[in-house]
Amino acid sequence: MNLKIALTALALAIAGPAAAVELAAPTGPVILGLSGQIGATNDDGIAEFDLAMLDALDQRVTVTTTPWHEGAQEFSGPLVSTVMAAVGAQGSELRIIAVNDYSAVMPWADIETTPVILATRHNGAEMSLRQHGPIFVIYPFDEHPELRNELYFGRSVWQVTAIEVLP
Repeated sequence: MNLKIALTALALAIAGPAAAVELAAPTGPVILGLSGQIGATNDDGIAEFDLAMLDALDQRVTVTTTPWHEGAQEFSGPLVSTVMAAVGAQGSELRIIAVNDYSAVMPWADIETTPVILATRHNGAEMSLRQHGPIFVIYPFDEHPELRNELYFGRSVWQVTAIEVLP
């Protein structure tokens, strides 16, 4: 984990979400905005991330089959739980919002019990909007076959641009 992110997470653990901590500002195009019950921000109560900031977090590779692709695919990106720790999020649910305003609510328990990622790459390549990017919520369907149902498929939002941490 990046030292600055680790120190931010430690400060948030000590201070709690009410004490806002400043997060480094993005230097590239913003691809994700987090709001709601967060303790670290970098733009008027919101935590904005560019691709480099997400890449600086610990990454996970998930190889899985999905209903939207043929055969097993490789997805990589930070765990949702890692992103939540980086902004000092504390809530019970996450509203994941796509570029077209589609949204799905993910219970906090999903990120505590399952390695759900915010995939920024598919088979090693950054994803364009046309390819479900810039961010695609990926559950490890092959590792956890019990997730292969419409409930979890619906939570696998693509073209993600925002996450709201709900109380």
